[in-house]
Amino acid sequence: MASEEELIASVDALLAEEPQLPPPAERARLREAAGITQARLALALRTSTQMVKGYETGRSEPQEPRLTAYVRLLNGWAAKYPATAAVRQPEVPETFTGPTTPEPTELETPAPAPPPADQTAPERRPARPATSRRPAAKKAAHPVMTDPRFPNGPLAVLDGHGSAHGIDDLVLHCPATTIPELVEWTLTESGLGAAKLHRNGKDADPLIVLTAAAAVKFGLPERLEGHEQRRSLRLLEDHPVVKQITRAKWQLTQRGFGPWARVYRKAQGRDRQCVQLAILPWDALDERSWPGVADMDAADIARVLGTYATRVTTPRGSTAVSGLELMTALRPPTRAVRDEATGGWVSGHNAGSLGTEPMDPAPPEATPEHPVVVDSGWKGGFLNEEAYQWVRSVDTLSDEECTLPFAVGLDLNTAFLAAASRLTVGLSAPDHFHAPTFNPKIPGSWLVDLSHIELDPRLPSPFTPDGTRPTGPAWYQTHTVAYAQELGHDVHPVEAYLRRETGAYLDPWHDRLKNAYVDTLADLGVTKDLDDHAFLTAMEQHKQADPAMAAVLSAIKATVKGGVGKLRERPQGRHYKAGERWPALERPTWRPDIRAAVISKARVNMHRKLNNMVKMTGLYPLAVLSDCVVYPSPGESPLDFLPYAASGKPQPGGFRLGPTPGLAKLEGVQSMLWAVDLMEKGLNPARHIKGGDAVMDEGE
Repeated sequence: MASEEELIASVDALLAEEPQLPPPAERARLREAAGITQARLALALRTSTQMVKGYETGRSEPQEPRLTAYVRLLNGWAAKYPATAAVRQPEVPETFTGPTTPEPTELETPAPAPPPADQTAPERRPARPATSRRPAAKKAAHPVMTDPRFPNGPLAVLDGHGSAHGIDDLVLHCPATTIPELVEWTLTESGLGAAKLHRNGKDADPLIVLTAAAAVKFGLPERLEGHEQRRSLRLLEDHPVVKQITRAKWQLTQRGFGPWARVYRKAQGRDRQCVQLAILPWDALDERSWPGVADMDAADIARVLGTYATRVTTPRGSTAVSGLELMTALRPPTRAVRDEATGGWVSGHNAGSLGTEPMDPAPPEATPEHPVVVDSGWKGGFLNEEAYQWVRSVDTLSDEECTLPFAVGLDLNTAFLAAASRLTVGLSAPDHFHAPTFNPKIPGSWLVDLSHIELDPRLPSPFTPDGTRPTGPAWYQTHTVAYAQELGHDVHPVEAYLRRETGAYLDPWHDRLKNAYVDTLADLGVTKDLDDHAFLTAMEQHKQADPAMAAVLSAIKATVKGGVGKLRERPQGRHYKAGERWPALERPTWRPDIRAAVISKARVNMHRKLNNMVKMTGLYPLAVLSDCVVYPSPGESPLDFLPYAASGKPQPGGFRLGPTPGLAKLEGVQSMLWAVDLMEKGLNPARHIKGGDAVMDEGE
């Protein structure tokens, strides 16, 4: 039994604590019951309307002396307007937010300071008149729900006149004249940001995009030059803008101030203090992924990037970086778990994720320069799961094929994305097995001899990227070996590296990107309800229908391929020496085995369709390059050779036209004579079928 002195001391300790605020929802209820607006309350507390919104959503908390004044006001309102059933529930964290400093992107290493001072509420300008060259934005079929903490969307594009252009033609006035002022305004006044994509994840930091005129206004050079690689472009540490950031107690990641700069302070509790900047004149938006966007006006750029941010994720660098970051955002590595000993909340592993620690691959899954290979002296060979680059021998062409007038190229929509659907991958470290029995349900790498399998020389081998027959035992991913079984052949692995913990890690990534791809195509007039004739017509015109949405579509496709490629990012720089660790190896998402699984499944899917086409039509391809296949054809349209049932419906199992991942579209048409001429020279017709000497993107 506690003594009277002990009880009094305990109560005194409680009284000495800082004033306690009611839950955020109760704060809003009391203000509304008193008939006071957020703007009027902000004026009384000498803060901004945006900060009051933060108090009432739980995104931020007032500091002294504002805290005491706010508590006094709320207590007064509570006495006047008691809740009818005010039962205060203990606050349990909705999620564990994990690290409180910005996560690294590409070669970044974060380094960790007090929250920015409150500023006055921003002046908002009305939306600009419809003087843009772009077509009017189409209404979304499913309106996006706006998070009350981020009423102005995920990003803004600054022009040179102090206007910040956001989504839906929103225009905000930005009074900042320096980068530190811009960061402060973004975090306290702009209302920019995006809610987390998973309940165990983190909100997206706001993105500010600087046009060339805005960059000059903030004292930035028009170009960054003098570096051997684009990825090393950054301002020198003695540049005035970098000094401004340092003096204002803000920090930059180790990547410094480059095309994609992250400016931050150490987080306050659950509130992150970080802004992402993209500098357009420094080529932040790669023309290959974002065609024509850098030359658009600020409002059009905001429309393109805002649509991408809403449907995919707020850009954080290249589309490859964004693709990789999206995987983590949808499968956060940690979640809040109750510590039974203390009753508090601690960080725990989130099932189905890749965790927080990097994992070394098995030697055959690594690259030749990887430390696990160099340090062990591994000589046992490597996985060679890559996309197809195959050209059929002209000696196998029949007279009938040579007399056909046309070569028609078909391209599979986002083939890697289709392969990621329902793909089981390893989540734990690899274990080594000798003479294992093959199990197609276990992801991993198998050493097996498939050289005895006889296949039609008019088709590429499904076991090698160049389509040639294997010459002996080699390492294969599970899907490749399983396909050999599917074709009716016995397989007897010599050894294997397998993973005991497995899961469909990429499923949410696939689902989000598939929806983004299909919705964006629909905005361009290519919808699922079109018949094959109408689909081909719509695809001929879709890029001209709306260049802004066409750029979004291009970025989505680049996000898929780049994200898969990032799973096995190689070392950069001419000074790298084999056996040294490189920055990408410190990411849990450096997983070459998952990349191999995606590409293996995509290549197997392609071969299965090629095989089925032979059975249904008797046609053999001329060439395959990644997700593009070229066929000889009696006409200029895929409709002249694709298999259809008597009812007019496409035959399942072969190539089918359509707008969803895994279905096909027309890539290009040339003469058969043109294709044979390239084949005789050892060149791949699929690489040039578009015309204009186009080069296909091979996926990484």
